[in-house]
Amino acid sequence: MQELAKAPVIERWGRFELFLPGPEDGNPFTDVTFGARFRQGRRIIEADGFYDGEGCYRVRFMPDTLGVWAYETVSNVPELNLVQGTFKCVDPSAGNHGPVGVDREVHFAYADGKPFFSFGTTSYVWNHQDEELQEITLRSLAKAGAFNKIRMCVFPKHYDYNLNEPALYPFAGSLEKGWDFTAFNPAYWRQLERRLEDLQKLGIEADLILFHPYDRWGFAEMTPETDDFYLRYAVARLSAFRNIWWSLANEFDLMKAKTMRDWDRFFRIIQERDAYDHLRSIHNWHHPGIHYRSNLHWYDHSKPWVTHASIQHHDLHFVGEWQETYRKPIVVDECRYEGNLNHGWGNITAERMVECFWEGMLNGGYVTHGETFLHEDNIIWWSHGGTLHGESPSRIQFLRRIIEAGPQLGRLSADFQWDTAAGGVDGEYYLVYFGSSRPGFRMLPLPEGTTFTIELIDTWNMTITPLPGAYEGTCRVELPGKPYQALRIQATNQ
Repeated sequence: MQELAKAPVIERWGRFELFLPGPEDGNPFTDVTFGARFRQGRRIIEADGFYDGEGCYRVRFMPDTLGVWAYETVSNVPELNLVQGTFKCVDPSAGNHGPVGVDREVHFAYADGKPFFSFGTTSYVWNHQDEELQEITLRSLAKAGAFNKIRMCVFPKHYDYNLNEPALYPFAGSLEKGWDFTAFNPAYWRQLERRLEDLQKLGIEADLILFHPYDRWGFAEMTPETDDFYLRYAVARLSAFRNIWWSLANEFDLMKAKTMRDWDRFFRIIQERDAYDHLRSIHNWHHPGIHYRSNLHWYDHSKPWVTHASIQHHDLHFVGEWQETYRKPIVVDECRYEGNLNHGWGNITAERMVECFWEGMLNGGYVTHGETFLHEDNIIWWSHGGTLHGESPSRIQFLRRIIEAGPQLGRLSADFQWDTAAGGVDGEYYLVYFGSSRPGFRMLPLPEGTTFTIELIDTWNMTITPLPGAYEGTCRVELPGKPYQALRIQATNQ
């Protein structure tokens, strides 16, 4: 047995990494098995390792409890086998709340219990752009302050406005000479990891899309053996990042080479190999028309390995119904994009984008933003990142501040089931959104015996105005007769 001398200190939900030199001959990606067992008391967690090229083998681990952890490597290669050591897990640093998981059945929270309200954006292949554009994207995310989740792809994308070749690919080989689907390109994965770390520093979850149909390289039609090989490698390399979510696919139902059994298998591989049980979902293309049950193409989100529903749909009023059906968090990851593209999904107004967020979140779900403005160099946020040009991000940030200042929103009693979006905690807290309607007043069915204050929120102009007086029971509230108004109603004697 070998033992490494120095015991490092790792913060809770940080990332311990062990590097060992090993064989370079043959094909280390397929010939060498490598991993480690991490032990604290009677608890043992097994983590797969991976080959990182140039004779380098790594295994990563995200500790979730304080104290001393011991590890021992496991390999079919003697020099990589039975290497032992310890490290100490200490309190997390400021801003480190751990990975996000499901909370209260239909919501999210960090591992330390802090609620997580998902405010997502979409930039599918920002990580495949040149270095300068990637840095601009990160600065844009930091400046906007609106988003704490981003949808992004492992594989490059071929689609309208997306015709350039990336500098790096996940597999070894090239488009011209062919791909070696038995070997990975470590340089690509290191670049991806660097960007995951950058997002983590910004407090942004990486909703990582593992497959998608927009392909000219052959990645969408790999063999089942290659698919599984790829998934195991991705989980081994990336699962110790606390800000990872697994999205099995973007618009999975357009990938005709895959079957429902394939998607089931992919979910099970990730569930079995990811020692940290990161969030897992899959995203649809087919729209369900008037009622979602008319769509037989959706993946069954009620399956046990699905942690939350990732849905593409333009009508946010179905959120409550989907929530009741699946009993899981609902994330409408695509409800069309603010912009002016020729495609119908890419030219809604900023007002409608903001309206989708308010409707979706007050109906109990979460919503993801996208932006698709024509650009002379085809640098479009939805795919390439870059600079945000739209009017919705500042309004989304305004909503985020309001949501994060209150409780997780639940379905309200029958008295509060109006013809508008409303959520909160019965008897304590209500948010009511009127959208494009413009009532001059509303009758509020507030509980008797409890006094409430009411604030008028102009969701477009981003103002909050306290209404005079106190309110109790059924009461009339005067409104300005303008669109995009909301009310925040809070009990005063709680």
